[in-house]
Amino acid sequence: MPPYHPLAEELNRELMDCNPVLFDLLSRRGKEMYFPREGIIGQTMEAEDTRLNATIGIAVEDDRSPMRLPTIQKLLNLPPKDVYPYGATAGLPAVRQTWQDEIRRKNPALKGRISLPVCVNGLTHGLSVAGYLFLDEGERLLLPDMFWENYDMIFERGQGAVLAPFRTFHDGALDLKTMRKNLTEDKPRKRVLALNFPNNPSGYSPTLKEAEKIVAILRESAEKGNSLVVILDDAYFGFVYEEGILKESLFARFADLHERILAVKIDGASKEHFGWGLRVGFMTFASKGISADACHGLEEKAAGVVRGTISNVSHLSQTLVYLACLSKTHAQEKQETYDVLHARYLRVKEILKDKKFAQYFTPLPFNAGYFLCLKMHPPLDANAIRRRLYMEFDTGVIAVGDLIRVAFSSVPEKDLPKVFENILSACVRS
Repeated sequence: MPPYHPLAEELNRELMDCNPVLFDLLSRRGKEMYFPREGIIGQTMEAEDTRLNATIGIAVEDDRSPMRLPTIQKLLNLPPKDVYPYGATAGLPAVRQTWQDEIRRKNPALKGRISLPVCVNGLTHGLSVAGYLFLDEGERLLLPDMFWENYDMIFERGQGAVLAPFRTFHDGALDLKTMRKNLTEDKPRKRVLALNFPNNPSGYSPTLKEAEKIVAILRESAEKGNSLVVILDDAYFGFVYEEGILKESLFARFADLHERILAVKIDGASKEHFGWGLRVGFMTFASKGISADACHGLEEKAAGVVRGTISNVSHLSQTLVYLACLSKTHAQEKQETYDVLHARYLRVKEILKDKKFAQYFTPLPFNAGYFLCLKMHPPLDANAIRRRLYMEFDTGVIAVGDLIRVAFSSVPEKDLPKVFENILSACVRS
């Protein structure tokens, strides 16, 4: 293997000097990664305040504003400087700082230092960056067996890791015994765990008691000598509809838990700010006692992956997210949208109380997010039911194994009864 680039060596030393475990948690590619500050990007940053700037490959008008097409500009009510230039590779500084402030505000239990979030192109890209940094080819990724199908494309097909699912539910609750077994048994080693709450596809988030047990399991694992990367897919953060359910991210519990645990929070504007197509996500790191230098090292490595994959995230999208966070009506607008989804959730709960459904399917536990899952009773075939629904009942759902996933988020409250009546009718006809 060729020697590390000098900039990679420098970042690796930052991590080893703070906590050698953090360096050891990196994949081979993660150890090789660096942000090319001595190349085009670095030289451009040095020259950004010069009067005659001939560094970066953009075109400018004679007044030095970004060159643009009037047909695009007339659609926008923003200054050209906030739209057209490349965004900084790690994200616009003001956006990153604002998102870090948001994380702390929304997670009051969060203690200790956290990194400045690195901007990624939506959560899918954030998950891919995490895999790049922490998973080697053939390495196992532990995760509940109810997971978003794109994990297979991202981690296994795309990066050569091996998904190692364990049972999500047992007796109507999270199967924490199985989680503990996967994280504590056998000899101590590096383990990478992915958790997604509220969960897609199940629409479940841990109760406060379950969250405490998960924290205890991770602490036990670390105290036994395991080194842990915990990837937290917080795509649906904030959409919790019942009391007694964890409303904060597990990141707040893991960030200062143990020196052998690195928490990696991946979140963004897709669901939290209803900006699915804006593709603005963030990656944030934390570990007990982590230093500013170690945070810098991880940020630079993540930024290096961003540079090597997408170059940077849309400047316009970052501007929109930033201005939304600063808006005086932001909190009220988010509450209003939450209230709509909460009402739909309550309507679904009420609908499913009807015993007529019990002969054909059983709802899995759900209390949060966008979805719920219905477990079809044998001999019903979930995919056959799905096909019948769209062919005969003008209704779309997702089939996942023996489950049907229903996104109540995308159905007006008044139409929800019809969705479940149609599912029942499709079952009856099968």
